[in-house]
Amino acid sequence: MRLTAIFARNLRLYRQQSGLTQERLAEFAGLDRNFIGKLEREECSPTLDTIEALSLAMQISAERLIDRNVPTKEKNNTAS
Repeated sequence: MRLTAIFARNLRLYRQQSGLTQERLAEFAGLDRNFIGKLEREECSPTLDTIEALSLAMQISAERLIDRNVPTKEKNNTAS
């Protein structure tokens, strides 16, 4: 899986786990809501500054946004 796809998957997962809408995350990170959507759809790639802003807004480490080993919801549900 490409790093952009991993980032997009992790961004959506952590945003949803944080209970944030794209609009609210964008507000906290100082970004545009449309940009958050494009990141989650892999329509653009984030800069390091963007990764940092998003991780701070969600109170997670930047590394978690590019971690290849983050389990998806589906994997968690089948393991239960």
